[in-house]
Amino acid sequence: MNIRLDERGLAPAVVQDANTKEVLMVGYVNPDTIQRTFAEGRVWFYSRSRQDLWMKGETSANYLNFVSASADCDGDVLLFQVHPEGPTCHTGNTSCFFTPLAETPKPEEYQRHESGAGILDELFAVIQQRKRDMPEGSYTTSLFQEGVPRIAQKVIEEAGETALAAATGDKEHLPQEAADLLYHTLVLLAASGASPEDVWKVLRERRR
Repeated sequence: MNIRLDERGLAPAVVQDANTKEVLMVGYVNPDTIQRTFAEGRVWFYSRSRQDLWMKGETSANYLNFVSASADCDGDVLLFQVHPEGPTCHTGNTSCFFTPLAETPKPEEYQRHESGAGILDELFAVIQQRKRDMPEGSYTTSLFQEGVPRIAQKVIEEAGETALAAATGDKEHLPQEAADLLYHTLVLLAASGASPEDVWKVLRERRR
């Protein structure tokens, strides 16, 4: 059966106690973590915040000993059955699901998780809007007015500043320079009639 991964190459995995059938936690996995889980007999996950692999219990010794895995009918969610060693939740609770919802949460009680590359798609949408509307006083508008050659020059300049920050060990300014490079690259794509999805397609092909 094929396992369907999301745009980040991940799939959610529900972890269940093989004996009690209690749901213990939910984590994200990718092909590397699944391979390690089967090979080592303990469950591995992918941390979206740290962007790295991690094994449950590597710091607490509360390991999840792997028993079996199955996929749902669509192939986009996995179910791991395990024998847990100690409590699964970092709070000391047996399961991470110990907070009841007595009523429908209010709008202000929802928290949006903003991280990862999704901001690039959001930013590109704003850039496309600037290209259509060309509002006065917008820096993006001024770039479009100057044309592709000038935007391409800005990309070269920002690439140089990004590389210089890295080469000189300027970690404080490197994220800012890299952000400038990504922004101007997105503007260049829009001005040239291309999109980030065109880039993602090429990268997906290179991943194989």
